[in-house]
Amino acid sequence: MIKLIDANQFSKGFEKQGIKLFTLKNKNGIVSQITNYGGRVVNLFTPDKEGLFKDVVLGYDTAKEYLEKPDHFFGAIIGRYGNRIADGKFSIDNNEFLLPKNEVENQLHGGNKGFHTIVWQATQISASSLELTHFSKHLDQGFPGNLEVKVLYTLTENNELQIEYSAVSDAKTVINLTNHSYFNLSGNFNKSIENHLFQINATHYLPVNDKMVPVGVLEDVTNSPFDFKKLKKLEHVVDKEHQQIELGSGFDHNFVLDDVNSGFVAKAIDENSGRSLEVYTTEPGVQFYSGNHLNNLEGKNDILYQKRAAFCLETQHFPNSPNQSNFPSTLLLPEEKYFSRTIYKFSVYK
Repeated sequence: MIKLIDANQFSKGFEKQGIKLFTLKNKNGIVSQITNYGGRVVNLFTPDKEGLFKDVVLGYDTAKEYLEKPDHFFGAIIGRYGNRIADGKFSIDNNEFLLPKNEVENQLHGGNKGFHTIVWQATQISASSLELTHFSKHLDQGFPGNLEVKVLYTLTENNELQIEYSAVSDAKTVINLTNHSYFNLSGNFNKSIENHLFQINATHYLPVNDKMVPVGVLEDVTNSPFDFKKLKKLEHVVDKEHQQIELGSGFDHNFVLDDVNSGFVAKAIDENSGRSLEVYTTEPGVQFYSGNHLNNLEGKNDILYQKRAAFCLETQHFPNSPNQSNFPSTLLLPEEKYFSRTIYKFSVYK
């Protein structure tokens, strides 16, 4: 039984801010509700092997809760720059840009007033598609250029949540957009995702320093807990004795995708429910986060989210790329079109 959130109750008290809740459906019964506050995926109902639909993403029941606790990033569009920029600064053509820091010495996920905190202009194009747009002014959160951004959510008949990002700037800037949905394929947020199986199409990952910023080298995953080339149960590796695991209290690392042209990024499976998630993208990397810092966070239906209650697979360019010349560039030239696509495809594992 799918229990949707009432749109009026969700936005109650925040109608003047223009906050709304939209419902997307496909012909197979998959349903997702998305709010234009932060462009957040609020819920996503998919079937298990018995045909039972359950919500598989973390979040809150009301706009009020999202506004009060924006920096858990549940389900949000992340920008202008997903992940970390070291020391809150970077340069373009020898011009240094200083960014507000919101994670000790780093800027994380676009800053305290990043795209996860703004009310997007929303147009529901069809029963299965929602378009969000935003105009980000020059030096918004420290980033140069007036930036016009569009994000298109589509729930396809192939049981995919497709997210297409596009943007144009009037000056040189950097950009790295992603989505920060937290998934638990069991549909039971009281359960850990440590029994999920994971596969990531990557032979290398980016080791980090004690500030969780990549040190600038690519590390081979062979003979390490980071080897997810074949399906592997998370509980077998997430607490291994390994310096990088200890730094992140689990996985919170960018994996360098082997074949960008293939589009395939990763797979996650919950064997008990039979739910399977495949991720595809045009991006060169994916941040695998194993929910290490979910500690007594009250979410939907008064559930307290605990450590490893969910995982993230955030498709992206690499963290701190503006300060690492050997990483794929995130530079966007004036009037050049930025485009990125990510697909979260759901099926039943057999």
